[in-house]
Amino acid sequence: MTSSPPALTRIRIGSAPDSWGVWFPDDPRQTPWERFLDEVADAGYEWIELGPYGYLPTDPGRLAEETAKRGLRVSAGTVFTGLHHGPSVWEDTWEHVSRIAALTRAMGAAHLVVIPSFWRDDKTGDVLEDRTLTPGQWRELTSQTERLGREVQDRYGLRIVVHPHADTHIDTPANVARFLDATDPGLVSLCLDTGHYAYCGGDSVRAVETFGERIGYLHLKQVDPRILAEVLAEELPFGPAVGRGVMCEPPSGVPALEPVLAAAQRLDVDLFAIVEQDMYPCSPDRPLPIARRTRAYLRSCGAR
Repeated sequence: MTSSPPALTRIRIGSAPDSWGVWFPDDPRQTPWERFLDEVADAGYEWIELGPYGYLPTDPGRLAEETAKRGLRVSAGTVFTGLHHGPSVWEDTWEHVSRIAALTRAMGAAHLVVIPSFWRDDKTGDVLEDRTLTPGQWRELTSQTERLGREVQDRYGLRIVVHPHADTHIDTPANVARFLDATDPGLVSLCLDTGHYAYCGGDSVRAVETFGERIGYLHLKQVDPRILAEVLAEELPFGPAVGRGVMCEPPSGVPALEPVLAAAQRLDVDLFAIVEQDMYPCSPDRPLPIARRTRAYLRSCGAR
C-alpha cells in the first residue's frame, strides 16, 4: 500500500487567470472574468492572482464582493517592467505599478509579482532589443529593481517577487544568480516559476535549495520536453511556443512538482504556490477540467 506524502503545511495553493488562457485585460478569445471566478472556485482553489490589470474588476469594493461570494482570496498582483532602461522609464513604470499595487493591497494581498520586459515580441517574434544586457544595463536593472522594491514596500506594504521568464533578460540559472547576487535580499525576492525555469535550462529543486532564502513565491508549471526541444531548435518566440503546447498539464511534463514542493516545504516558511498553465488562446471549455485534475494531482502531492 502506497503511503500518502506528508502534508505541505507551509504551502498555500492557488491558480491564476493565466490557467484560463488569459494574457490581456480585454480579448474576445479569453474566458470572461465572471466565468473564470466561477470555475477557479469550482475547481477547488481558494487563492487567485489578479492577472493582467483590468481583466478582473479594478474597483476594490466590487472585486472584494465578487471574490468573497465565491470563497476566493487574492495572493498577488502582477506588473511588467523594463527597469534595465534606467531612470528614464521610472515615471511611466511607477504609474503602472502604483495602480496595481493599490488594488493588490486593497484585496489584502502581500505580494507583487514583477516580470521583466521581453527582448522580443511574444506574438510576432520581432526582436525589440539585444537579448544580452550590457554591464551598464545590468546595473540599472538591479538598482532600479531595488528602488521599486523599496517604494512598493514603503508606500503599499507589499513585497516584490521578481519572476524569471522566457524571452526576458532574467531567464537562465546564470542570469537569475547574477541578478540575485546584485540585489538586496531585504528589498527583492524571487518568484520561482518551475515551467519558465525548466524552459530556460534550470532545475527547480536545485534553485529552491540554492536560493532558498530569496524565494518568496512559487508558480507551478510544467513544460513538455519534446515540444521544448523543437521550440529551442527553431528559436521560436514564447507566444507561438505556448500556442504549440510547450506548457502542459501536470504531471505529464517537467519538472516533477512533488520534489519541488517538498523542497519548498523544507524551507519552513509560508509560501504561495500558484498554478499557471499558459494556454493562450484556448477554447473556453478547456480550462476547467484541467484545473480540476491539476488540483487533485497537487492534493496527491500533499498540497491540501
